[in-house]
Amino acid sequence: MASTPALTGRHLRNLAGFTGLSCLVIGIYHFALGIASVPGAADANATVDSRERFYSAYFAGYGLAWLRAARRSPVRAADVRLLAGLMLVSAIGRVMSLTSHGRPHFFQEVLTAIEFVVPAAFFGMATADEKELEG
Repeated sequence: MASTPALTGRHLRNLAGFTGLSCLVIGIYHFALGIASVPGAADANATVDSRERFYSAYFAGYGLAWLRAARRSPVRAADVRLLAGLMLVSAIGRVMSLTSHGRPHFFQEVLTAIEFVVPAAFFGMATADEKELEG
């Protein structure tokens, strides 16, 4: 049976890899479809479509950064905290939008919840993994 540090590291690696792959696929999808990929944004103009495709490339790159972090052995807690922190800041941006412009499409609200919960999980897992590695 695997030791606790190996299990913690494996879970961290798996979640980081899943996050990276998800972000990469979502970024490519939004890049390819533009505003057609955004629920509730069918009436957006060319400027919004241009911005959507531009930022989608960055989101795909964010996914690649997660995949790169997941491939390191051991996974570096500092990398995880940086990437998780970016996700958390993005969630805060969604809340700012909610307070300024009202409620978005329901799916965006689901994403906001995920973007608060997942970083918390990463922060906890990175800290636990780091402590076990120092052991």
